[in-house]
Amino acid sequence: MTFRLYPNQKTESILRYHRKLNKDLYNAAVNNRFNQYKTYNHKVDYFEQQNCLPAFKEVWIEYKQLPSHALQATLKRVDFAFERWFKGLGKRPKFKSIRHYSGWTYPDCAGFKVESNGENGYLNLSKIGKIQMRGLALYWGKPTTCTIVYRNGKWYASITVNVLDQILQVEILPVGAVGIDLGCNSALSITDGEKHQQIDAPKFLRNAEHLIKKASKDKRRKRAPDRKKKIKASRRFKKAQLKVSKFNRKVANQRQDWVHQVASLITSSNSMVATEKLEVKNMTAKAKKATQCGLGGFPHEQLRQEGKRKKQKAGLNKSILDVGFGMLRSTIKYKIEQIGGVFVEVPLREVKPSQTCPKCGHQHKKTLDIRVHECGVCSYRQDRDIAAAEVMLYWAKGTLPGFGTSLADADLASPTSRTRKTAGSMRQLGEKKRQKSQSNFAKNRLEDVETSSSGEAS
Repeated sequence: MTFRLYPNQKTESILRYHRKLNKDLYNAAVNNRFNQYKTYNHKVDYFEQQNCLPAFKEVWIEYKQLPSHALQATLKRVDFAFERWFKGLGKRPKFKSIRHYSGWTYPDCAGFKVESNGENGYLNLSKIGKIQMRGLALYWGKPTTCTIVYRNGKWYASITVNVLDQILQVEILPVGAVGIDLGCNSALSITDGEKHQQIDAPKFLRNAEHLIKKASKDKRRKRAPDRKKKIKASRRFKKAQLKVSKFNRKVANQRQDWVHQVASLITSSNSMVATEKLEVKNMTAKAKKATQCGLGGFPHEQLRQEGKRKKQKAGLNKSILDVGFGMLRSTIKYKIEQIGGVFVEVPLREVKPSQTCPKCGHQHKKTLDIRVHECGVCSYRQDRDIAAAEVMLYWAKGTLPGFGTSLADADLASPTSRTRKTAGSMRQLGEKKRQKSQSNFAKNRLEDVETSSSGEAS
């Protein structure tokens, strides 16, 4: 859960200084890894850099002001970036500027203390002081980690709490089950088999687009920074940039608030949700170039078709991102699982919800311009999105005609999703440390036994 921080002027200067030091440590650790491997062919790991922290502090004495656990978490962030790179999950780690380094983490309660019961309160940071915070947590427990984030000129604290002590149970678990189809015109098409509901897309970005374009046009008229020519941004450019950021931030906040309202509405009366697994990244990719074959071999015709495709795809991508498919899916999923419900992802390649009839199971290919489902076998007529939601619901229940599946033996993960590799976390790091300490303890015990036995023999 995230709380907004309200530091005074002195505390904010300290927060900025800590953020700068953590950024410099991150860059130094990245540089150390690359230089050691390039010069000595030596691969530096997290434990080696962690063990060098005391000597590092003796040289760079300003780091004595920062808690050791926070510095270790920064080194772990470097290790996490390299592990992702080695496993093909991310790009090559780069040096970060202060603009792209959001904050730092306290991995345990030794570096922070929260004076709150889940609503507002104070955050006491080690070697920084007490800061007022505002926010409301749905559930509250013992704080375990705290991440300080600087975003859009404001300070936030992202706090994780352990809520295992207070069992999250609803007095009466909702018994409803719905199927949900996501779209651009109707953001959600919801059905329980009998009642249907469609929630229109709010189009926050579309409504604010003219304001953003106007502010962006004003920004382009100001003197922009150019590092190669050593030109600094003018005051008017920075002021215009803040205005653009303000509009974009308002759109993002509106979308996030709407997503949480919709997710809460769904989970308040349902304990089972069936929906499709959408690869938003693939769906919003740029349009491919049109091939020359089939266009009559005329270059001008080919260019015209390519331009038309790009504009159409750009508009579709903007509509998809404006609704927030990924955010909707993830928010509904965690809210359903939080109350002990079931979240089912329907395999699209096997079931094909948009092409399948929910009454008889007959599959008939339909183009995107056909918005009404009409089955030629059983004559069932329904809105295309509602029919797709019914297909997903019936498949999850195991009652979809022609598909002998049930929820018990169904694969809840979509076949289109790839198995993600893990790149390490603070919990895995702790387990590795314990294994290392246990092995060292066993080794020392064995040496003591051998020494005592050799002394008795002599």
